[in-house]
Amino acid sequence: MEIGKKIEKLLESKNMTQRELANRIGTDETIISRIIKGDRTPKSDVLANIATALHTTSDYLLGIENDEFDSAKVITLIARNSSKMSDSEKKELINALFEGE
Repeated sequence: MEIGKKIEKLLESKNMTQRELANRIGTDETIISRIIKGDRTPKSDVLANIATALHTTSDYLLGIENDEFDSAKVITLIARNSSKMSDSEKKELINALFEGE
């Protein structure tokens, strides 16, 4: 699946518009539109920002990995390792997780 189709699918699943995505990553809506249509290849920093905003990875968007971001695996990993984290690391993680919401 092409990058644009994957972005479009993720936008639909998150009930997000192209404009909202553009605003989240600090770019113009026309750039997002052209990427989705396949008229433009995103620069690496834009691709990384899109992936972050859509809670996935650049590798997924590029087709390097086949699966979308698996939040259940991440939660399990965090739960298994939380005893090794300091209180400040836990707070930092919680803040990072809720910034995207």
